[in-house]
Amino acid sequence: MKNLFLIFLFFPLTTFGQQIEYVNSENHKASEMPFSQATIVNGIVYLSGQIGEINNSVVKGGIDPETTQALTNIKNVLEEMGLSIDDIFKCTCMMSDIKDWPKMSEAYVKFFNRENLPARSAFAGSGLAQGAKIEIECLAIYKN
Repeated sequence: MKNLFLIFLFFPLTTFGQQIEYVNSENHKASEMPFSQATIVNGIVYLSGQIGEINNSVVKGGIDPETTQALTNIKNVLEEMGLSIDDIFKCTCMMSDIKDWPKMSEAYVKFFNRENLPARSAFAGSGLAQGAKIEIECLAIYKN
């Protein structure tokens, strides 16, 4: 009986096939970065991590302006898709130094509606692309 239950649980996933939509602006394609800006699977947008950069240069000033710019970059990708930051339900923040967490949080909360903040995880790693202090990736609901 257990095997039959597993077959019925797995069957719909294999029968209908999962489709992945890859999202890339013309600017992103021209940059030849080795990843998509976002992918969409089953109504969920998986946004690639964004650092606080403009034209391939990390903004100056530390964690606060980098957090603001990373979130602005996320907002821009979403808006190109016809979405907004209000569609984000989960963020993961990766920092080069966990001591930056309080300042990162101050900049982060300014970006969202305080009544509906996305779920969030934050941690520090050993290094980020281009020497950035933060990289933020998000999940959002796709509304076609």
